[in-house]
Amino acid sequence: MPGKERDEESGEYTTSYSNSDFFSAIQVLDGMAGTSEIAEEVGCTRRTAYTRLKSMEKQDEVESRQVGNSLVWMISE
Repeated sequence: MPGKERDEESGEYTTSYSNSDFFSAIQVLDGMAGTSEIAEEVGCTRRTAYTRLKSMEKQDEVESRQVGNSLVWMISE
């Protein structure tokens, strides 16, 4: 599929967004932003942003805090 990469493990097609796209989005959004805001800045779906950010959180690259019913993301120090 044009503009998409296939995940070798799952076989699913995924749009290629780099971790730096998500870092940049957080920085542009004043260093702290919700999942939907980051998704909009990157140009991906909320689900894609959430999945990538959770993966980055497991690698200690970003961290999240629960604020009401939303997660707010920031770059790990």
